Amino acid sequence: QVQLVESGGGLVPAGGSLTLSCAASGRTFSMAWFRQAPGKEREFVAATTWPGVTYYVDSVKGRFTISRDNAKNTLYLQMNSLKPEDTAVYYCAGSPRGATHWGAPYEYEYWGQGTQVTVSS
Repeated sequence: QVQLVESGGGLVPAGGSLTLSCAASGRTFSMAWFRQAPGKEREFVAATTWPGVTYYVDSVKGRFTISRDNAKNTLYLQMNSLKPEDTAVYYCAGSPRGATHWGAPYEYEYWGQGTQVTVSS
């Protein structure tokens, strides 16, 4: 079982930037970020797999960048031009294998506890 620990959330004004990190206790093949706003379902944000293929939900393309440091078993999400609608709890997810449906939570076995991102207008 791989443990995932997110960090880097916080309060930022609209147009600002944040970088989230997710430290994994072991190696994973696929990793992703999801988010969940109050009263809404968990939403796929971005995913990456070896050797660096990435996927993004349309609403964050051009603003968010997912990356990973395999030597450190750490996943990142660089978030720029943040909007109030990006406010949510952000979760890191991982899987020991590739996924057919990258945006589906059931594809990922490991989950972090979440980190709050709040964007003020």
